[in-house]
Amino acid sequence: MAIGDTAREFFEACEAGKGWEACQAWCQPGASFSCQAGALAEVGTIEAYSEWMKGLLGPIPDGRYELKAFATDEARGAVVAAAVFHGTHSGDGGPVAPTGKSVASDYVYVMEFEGDKIRHLTKTWNDGQALVQLGWA
Repeated sequence: MAIGDTAREFFEACEAGKGWEACQAWCQPGASFSCQAGALAEVGTIEAYSEWMKGLLGPIPDGRYELKAFATDEARGAVVAAAVFHGTHSGDGGPVAPTGKSVASDYVYVMEFEGDKIRHLTKTWNDGQALVQLGWA
């Protein structure tokens, strides 16, 4: 399977909140994760991140993505996805009771490959803006 196909399948499973059980098939064991956002400061593996995404869909049950761009850089063994996360805090969970507020939050994934599996995921995201939109900050 080409890395672009692998990345797309991983992206779709992760963003649908399927968690590590589904996402691990496309990742190296111990695959790392990084994001310069306070909400994800303690998350260092793709396993932990995919479970974080799964948990996010509790307070935001209608959470979904709008894919803006998806590109493969074969020379660097990387795939980039740019998207917007949409949803409304209508479910239980989260740092406060349901606010009924919605979010439209831009983000980018850079998925780096080793062979045919993801070895590292970098997420670029302005968590502060997203938290304000949801009424969480």
